[in-house]
Amino acid sequence: MAAHTPETLRRFADECRKDILDMITVAGSGHPGGSLSVIDVVTYLYCREMKFDPKNAHWEDRDRFVLSKGHGVPAVYAVLAKLGAIPREELKTLRRMDSRLQGHPDRVALPFMEASTGSLGQGLSVAQGMALGLRLAGKSGRVYCVLGDGERQEGQIWEAAMSAAKFKLGNLVAVTDCNNGQIDGTVKEVMDLEPLADKWKAFNWNVYDVNGHDFDALSQAFTNARKVTDKPTMILARTVKGKGVSFMEGNIGWHGSAPTKEEHEKALAELDARLAGGSSK
Repeated sequence: MAAHTPETLRRFADECRKDILDMITVAGSGHPGGSLSVIDVVTYLYCREMKFDPKNAHWEDRDRFVLSKGHGVPAVYAVLAKLGAIPREELKTLRRMDSRLQGHPDRVALPFMEASTGSLGQGLSVAQGMALGLRLAGKSGRVYCVLGDGERQEGQIWEAAMSAAKFKLGNLVAVTDCNNGQIDGTVKEVMDLEPLADKWKAFNWNVYDVNGHDFDALSQAFTNARKVTDKPTMILARTVKGKGVSFMEGNIGWHGSAPTKEEHEKALAELDARLAGGSSK
């Protein structure tokens, strides 16, 4: 875990937002909305929370990270590049046929991806299996799994929720990127999930409901989660789809559409202005 203040984390995340927009624009396809909403959570995990070695994807004592909402992987690629795990110039190869950086995580091509994901609803099952395996092997590593909120309309999520609680997996922390958007509309309109906190508590999970763009709130939630050893933790990170770019924020249309050259330039100008002003709020 590196020593970062909330302000340096905010700047780190906004610099990653620029890289996310760059790579999706060059690729001409991708998912900017959910990548921009989740980048603050991913930044916190890699910079402050997880045991992670950017020079060794196979470090035995690392913590594991599973991106169940695989379409948000540009956020992870951006963080890996800033931490030196992959070359920054490789970001421009997003979604190319011969690239390690596919539109969804590819464990075979890029070992820093702990699991190949993208078929929604499966990542939590993979993560809880990893957590159980680490415990059986006597390892201290923890497993972190990031889910989409629309993804939790899948039945397999709730099977994993029961299983993880049954085995009292205190080394498993799931985070939901609650941006209230999916490809067909808002989550509330497609298949309302609320009351989310009550549901996860009923499944015997430790639950925190926080602002997913507030690094102090994220820090408190992850710190508290480490103190709970007899049940898994769910952090409901309330986020804004397209966060950081005014014309993308809260707009479902940016779920899976790449910016045009003009939109890209406008978005970068906003982020550059915020970075120059010393604030990323």
